[in-house]
Amino acid sequence: MQAFKNIYNKEEITKLANLIVPLYAEFKQEEFLASLLNSSWEHKELKERIRAISLALGEFLPQNYLEALAILTQVHTEFHGLFHLIFPDFVEVFGLDHFDASIKALKLFTPQCSSEFAIRPFLIKYPELLELLKIWALDENEHIRRLASEGCRPRLPWAMALPEYKKDPHKVLELLELLKDDPSKYVQKSVANNLNDISKDNPELVKMVFQRWYTSSKQSQWIVKHAARTLLKAGDAEVLELFGYNSKGIKLIHFDLDASVMLNGYLHFSFGICASKALGKLRLEYKLGLLRQKGKINYKVFKISERNTTQQSLSLSKTHHFKEVTTRKYYSGIHSLTLVVNGKEFATKEFELKI
Repeated sequence: MQAFKNIYNKEEITKLANLIVPLYAEFKQEEFLASLLNSSWEHKELKERIRAISLALGEFLPQNYLEALAILTQVHTEFHGLFHLIFPDFVEVFGLDHFDASIKALKLFTPQCSSEFAIRPFLIKYPELLELLKIWALDENEHIRRLASEGCRPRLPWAMALPEYKKDPHKVLELLELLKDDPSKYVQKSVANNLNDISKDNPELVKMVFQRWYTSSKQSQWIVKHAARTLLKAGDAEVLELFGYNSKGIKLIHFDLDASVMLNGYLHFSFGICASKALGKLRLEYKLGLLRQKGKINYKVFKISERNTTQQSLSLSKTHHFKEVTTRKYYSGIHSLTLVVNGKEFATKEFELKI
């Protein structure tokens, strides 16, 4: 599978240039291509490539933003998926002082990919935009409804945070109320992710939403379950109770763990649990205590499974792959693994990671 950044390649950029030429006779196609496809291109990552294309368009299209935007709105439908992000990015870079035209363009662009990143600077500069997003939340197009939710997520990954909504998300919650029964799974996932973002800064407020939504509809119940993942991982008692997870009466039968594991190897562990009656609803997890620099420990929770069983005992085995990845650095030494059942930590054992 090719790296996402390679979607922004010579073929697609040339296609873009070829589409612009008939619409703008002064477009210097060769210079445009040469400004991008040079020796530095291979070293640029995904977001750097998007921004480089936007800046090049700003240089070689008409200097009047509205004229340049008019050209891009005529060619954007020829692109789909990640490459299409260049169009809302152009609006983000050059259109912040042209509210009406830019917001109209972002709404137009979003069905081809998404304008979720580009709309955020506009929300910061124009707080009243959130009222318009409430209208978009009722749009017949699921992509536009999703943008209403995704665009105002307080902690959207790969995007600038929205500090005002991290501090006080009440206005965002008003918008999400309009989407809690949305029939589109695409929209539901965005609403859930937005609520999960909010739960990291305002957990008590979100738990109140969960209580109201959980029995509201099939759609809102799914949203709540997906939105509660951070609070569930944290073992929040109220959320565990909402979903019917109870650790009372459950006992650990056995717990076996490899004494050591090599980097890129698999750590094996097994355990058993029992109760005097049916185990019922179970959320099984394990928490790794990962050794960091200067002896610090970083904890990360992983789900094993969720189930509802009439059995009184259960035995399971699991492996964790200590695969070397660029996003996480491992350190040799003593680490730990803790078994978590329905939010309760049952037992911890140590193991050695060898690098």
